[in-house]
Amino acid sequence: MSPADMVLTRRGLRFTGRFIPFSQGFGGIRKDKREGDGATPAGVHRIVGMLYRPDRVTRPAPWADPIRVGDLWSDESGDAAYNQLVRAPYPQSHERLRRGDALYDIILITNWNYPVAEAGKGSAIFLHQWRRPGYPTAGCIAFSRADLRWIARRVEPGTRVIVPETLAT
Repeated sequence: MSPADMVLTRRGLRFTGRFIPFSQGFGGIRKDKREGDGATPAGVHRIVGMLYRPDRVTRPAPWADPIRVGDLWSDESGDAAYNQLVRAPYPQSHERLRRGDALYDIILITNWNYPVAEAGKGSAIFLHQWRRPGYPTAGCIAFSRADLRWIARRVEPGTRVIVPETLAT
């Protein structure tokens, strides 16, 4: 492991020598992640993108891309665009990236089942802001707003996100 890796531990996410509190999926951590199970997938993932709401936050890193009006993320398992950024109008099942709340003001995109997605294996596994401490996600890893901004300023494309199988439920 490199000091630049993000590693989930029982103490918090270890990144650059700090332990940062996080929330995980309501389905726990699983080796056999499936669409809709609410689980955070165990394994070694990489950060492959960063999105942000330019109407709410400043660009967190030079490589971050703005979330535009009409940006969505497909979670339609059988669709050719499954687990991809898509644009409205999009009739298949999707998540809105420009949410009314602040959860997606900054999104770190992982390579879980991306960019080539296997149907049913899960979609939209992001690092984003939590609702409140300990409140579970739908499978993502979430942080306080301040901690997420701190992470976003320091993370680089390709940073590994290690979710140890020993944490799996």
